[in-house]
Amino acid sequence: MATVDSLHTLLVEELRDIYDAEKRLTKAIPKMAKAATNDDLRTALKEHLAETEQQVVRLEEAFEELEAPAKGKPCAGMKGIIEEGDEHVGEDFDDDGLRDATIIGAAQRVEHYEMAAYGTAIAHARLLDQSGVVKLLEQTLAEEKQADEKLTEIAESVVNLDAASQEDESSMPRTGPSSRRQAPTSLRSQAASSSRAGKRSRKSTSRSRR
Repeated sequence: MATVDSLHTLLVEELRDIYDAEKRLTKAIPKMAKAATNDDLRTALKEHLAETEQQVVRLEEAFEELEAPAKGKPCAGMKGIIEEGDEHVGEDFDDDGLRDATIIGAAQRVEHYEMAAYGTAIAHARLLDQSGVVKLLEQTLAEEKQADEKLTEIAESVVNLDAASQEDESSMPRTGPSSRRQAPTSLRSQAASSSRAGKRSRKSTSRSRR
């Protein structure tokens, strides 16, 4: 573990953490894209994969600006987010909309983690007057925000609605008006049958008395 003795060292350590995170994402995003069924979602993930690969290059340029070797250190946060996403996406789904909604949720957790990490690194780079590093990281931060907004748009316009419609369909037999109307009809039928049986019984008793 490196000794953090200055803000410069802290920034380098932050970038190494992000560098590892981005490297992991170049392997994780294709899996999410393959699992997605919505065309817009699949396209958005593939486009962001290309951006992520470019973001790795920018980080290498940032390391050069800081005169530090371009190497990562295990990013426990991103590792956990990816593992959690893989677990959820790998579950059995009754509907494609539910799977796509899960993929978007996993992808947005990634984006929010990255936005926080890049925002912190940018603030520290500004304090160090590292304008070149700030410019590189701001480009990436803007892409992360755009990717998150795109995922939200896809979720709200299509995917979440599909998932919700599936929920409505599955619950309708239990809670729909038709099922509530059927119950009284069934009870009336039973009552009518009991009444007819009672009348037959009384007639039979009357005849036997005669």
